[in-house]
Amino acid sequence: MYFCAMPKILVIDDEKSIRRALREILEFEKHSVEEAEDGQMGLNKITSENFDAILCDVKMPKIDGLELLQKISEQNIETPLIMMSGHATVETAVEAVKKGAYDFLLKPIDLNRLLVTLRNALDKQHLVSETKILRKKISKGTDMIGSSKAIEEVKKMIDKVAPTDARVLITGPNGSGKELVARQLHEKSNRSKMPFIEVNCAAIPSELIESELFGHEKGAFTSAVATRKGKFELAEGGTLFLDEIGDMSLSAQAKVLRALQENKITRVGGDKAISVNVRIVAATNKNLQQEIEKDHFREDLFHRLSVIPICVPALAERKEDIPLLTEYFMNLICTEQGGTAKTFSEGAIKALQQLPWTGNIREFRNVIERLIILCDKIISDKDVKKYTSTN
Repeated sequence: MYFCAMPKILVIDDEKSIRRALREILEFEKHSVEEAEDGQMGLNKITSENFDAILCDVKMPKIDGLELLQKISEQNIETPLIMMSGHATVETAVEAVKKGAYDFLLKPIDLNRLLVTLRNALDKQHLVSETKILRKKISKGTDMIGSSKAIEEVKKMIDKVAPTDARVLITGPNGSGKELVARQLHEKSNRSKMPFIEVNCAAIPSELIESELFGHEKGAFTSAVATRKGKFELAEGGTLFLDEIGDMSLSAQAKVLRALQENKITRVGGDKAISVNVRIVAATNKNLQQEIEKDHFREDLFHRLSVIPICVPALAERKEDIPLLTEYFMNLICTEQGGTAKTFSEGAIKALQQLPWTGNIREFRNVIERLIILCDKIISDKDVKKYTSTN
């Protein structure tokens, strides 16, 4: 259902009587209507104003409907355009749809068909707008905030490595932003339009990790009631992020190693080798060299994964970023919760910089959210000490 209170429609037709009739119908349906008497005037309006939908005749002076459709397509204007014609052929209709027309209506226009088509077009436009907003929110949530030397080094490394298919091993303490680095590597890569699939190796029981990664065939075990693709297959063409790789069982490590060597996997209970094309990014908060010495991690897998090592610094190592991080999370949290932005005093910032931040960025965000909710408009050093006393 379309939620805009007054959708704005542009009617482009060289016949004044048709424009007037469409205006009356659309205004009765609570739409705002603008008119253009030829294709050139319509193009001028489309490029200077925002419309929710366009109704456009095919045969018009100066620029006809098909040429207009081509021009707005070249400018990446996504407003749905419904083509109208009283002299249309099947070829014309097919050409219009191929060039991006939302639909094609024959004159004289059937009122019910017009209103249904227009409502569907407006629904589509609403969904497109919502998708753009969500993408902005997602991308905003993956920003790397900070200008310290430590974080700048990480950003430079990401920019160098992202365009390649090199495997990356991300290390750093819990909450420092390892997943953020992995997402940045994906978003800046040539695989950015393909899936980013995350597997938390520490959260999956060891007896299920192989099924999770490689999938299983129907009947492979008691609860395998249907064939299921694993994360390797779901990430085809994209990036597979193996988080907390240091917690993976030795059995699963052996199979991952084989998959990396051969670019093939075999589902649990199956015997068919399936080719996979994924980029592997792994992360851990453990010292894998020490895990190798304890025989908890395979050395050959370590070398396969750590083609490019990236170490994410702890927040305690880049406390000069705290003012920027405070502003960022304050704006982000207030936007998410629909609240009014607050002000952190200089004393509050200094108090935040003096804290140990054993939980790193994850802990920091939680504290900022707590302060925003519990404190007045101006947040002081006393507020910071009061509401972080349990840290």
